[in-house]
Amino acid sequence: MEEKQKQNKRPRKEGPYEKYLRQGAQQLTDAELLAVILRTGTVGEDTVSIAQKVLALPGERSRGILGLHHVSVKELMGIRGIGQVKAIKLKCIAELSSRIAQEKARETLQMTSPDTVAGYYMERLRHCERERVLLLLLDGRNRLLSEHVLSEGTVNASLVSAREIFLTALRGGAVYIMLLHNHPGGDPTPGRQDILTTERIQNAAALIEIPLIDHIIIGDKNYYSFKEMGYL
Repeated sequence: MEEKQKQNKRPRKEGPYEKYLRQGAQQLTDAELLAVILRTGTVGEDTVSIAQKVLALPGERSRGILGLHHVSVKELMGIRGIGQVKAIKLKCIAELSSRIAQEKARETLQMTSPDTVAGYYMERLRHCERERVLLLLLDGRNRLLSEHVLSEGTVNASLVSAREIFLTALRGGAVYIMLLHNHPGGDPTPGRQDILTTERIQNAAALIEIPLIDHIIIGDKNYYSFKEMGYL
């Protein structure tokens, strides 16, 4: 009887939710933050242990908190204690974090500044597993009118149609255009095809009188601007 009373008096292990209440979110580890989102564990395994397995998922670009962008719902459900609801919740958290980062970057967005344009689109494009090409339509004051997805290619290649670009630009009333695309490997250095495509679109743009003001390639936390490098 006395032994049971002693066990009941032992301090309960502090969970991530309690730690948040006492110290705030900044003091939580990545695993503890995910554990708060997961809320419940499973038999023999608490939420922090499950969260640590999420962060340790294998893959070249899948480890750590950024790995949530690169793992599928099916892969997450392969972890004991994570069903479809929790897996979808984790994927939505990853998407929400990207949108928050993009909205923050919008505050400094200037279409004439490659650095701010790259910063604005960085979180959306650097996690893409396939090449995605965007066409940005600008007005006479270099303000963004609209953006259009031109193509989503294979892991390392995309097809860009000059005809589609200028039909879209004319319909959208663009005065200037800009191209952006990502390199899934993370290195934004342009390949031969990138250079040839830029030259082709630049020459066509001059004839249509809707100048191409830049082509920006997004890598992993870095970028390449044809304008900054003196090609445009």
